[in-house]
Amino acid sequence: MAIAIGEKLPQATLVKATEAGPDQVTTNDFFAGRRVALFSVPGAFTPTCSVKHLPGFIERADEILSKGIDEVACTAVNDAFVLAAWSKANEADGRVTMLADGNGEFARAIGLDTDSSAYGMGQRGQRYAMIVNDGVVEQLHVEAPGEFKVSSADYLVDKL
Repeated sequence: MAIAIGEKLPQATLVKATEAGPDQVTTNDFFAGRRVALFSVPGAFTPTCSVKHLPGFIERADEILSKGIDEVACTAVNDAFVLAAWSKANEADGRVTMLADGNGEFARAIGLDTDSSAYGMGQRGQRYAMIVNDGVVEQLHVEAPGEFKVSSADYLVDKL
């Protein structure tokens, strides 16, 4: 069952992609005492993720931050090296923090994993955006399969 508004994120370890290399961070530590806009993509360098999803959050990061958000973060079931390269290729550094969920443990823990084996991608995370306030889900916008509407930066800005 998927996580719901009002629920606390489960304890999980993600890997923060940094210029100095991978840095493990727990969900408890990363989200504690802050309001974070977190969005999930099925995979770095994939079409919708690279052409629409990430660029929208890069372009609107300042506006999102101006609405009481402390950090904008992206998660994907990719390793930290892939997310670091994707961040660099899109000039996201300093605007969007990349949180690797390499084994999909976080996606499974919140019930937002999906089987993309039919596309040769294996187990992935669903496309969504959420606002997390001190570790608790304040807003949750999960896309229907194959869609890109409610998880966009534009949609999230309108909901803040």
